[in-house]
Parts: sequence; C-alpha cells; structure tokens
Amino acid sequence: MKQLLLVFVGGGFGSVLRFIIGKYLNNAETGIPYGTFASNILGSLLIGFILGFAAKNNALTQNHTLLLATGFCGGFTTFSTFAYENHVFLKSGDFLNFAIYTVASFIIGFIAVFVGMYLVK
Repeated sequence: MKQLLLVFVGGGFGSVLRFIIGKYLNNAETGIPYGTFASNILGSLLIGFILGFAAKNNALTQNHTLLLATGFCGGFTTFSTFAYENHVFLKSGDFLNFAIYTVASFIIGFIAVFVGMYLVK
C-alpha cells in the first residue's frame, strides 16, 4: 500500500508540473505543443539521471525510485498527449509538423535519457 501511495503522490506532482508547463508553452495559435515536448524531454533527462544515480551509487531505495521515476516522471511525461497531438497534426494535414514533432521527440528523448545517465557517472 505504501508503494501505491508513493507512485500516486509522485504522479500527482509530475502531472501538475506538466499541466503548468503546457499551459505556458503550448502554442494555441500554431498548434505546436512545445509544452508537451519540453515535459517529455525533461522527463526523459530526469529519469535517466534518477535511474543512473540509483544504479551507480546504490543510494536510492526502491521506494525513492517509485516516487521519483515511476511516479513523478510517469506523471510528468505523457505518451497519450503526444499521440493525440500527432493525431491532430495528421487530421489537419500538417505532415511537416507531425514528422518534426515525432522524430524530434523520439531522438531527443532517447538522447536525454543517455545524457541524464552520463551526468551521474
């Protein structure tokens, strides 16, 4: 039960922060979801840092990892919103922004995880 509570609390904080970032960075005029992109990339960097730190230093308990990686990063990043925003791009015929957003999210997201893990070495 404690582990569920840790994931719940971490996820709540992550979701609120993602909402705030999206509110200020998503561009309603162009429809480009800068906030979602920023949350996903920052979350990828952070999870790489957290899990890299946990592996290197053996300093984080399973409960810390559940709170920070599973909970916070899980709530902060969002694949469902990413998928929906891509659906909107495709539905409107905006294939260029669809391609840029999708490719950049995957490539930069993967790089961010590796950078986060590298930073704790």
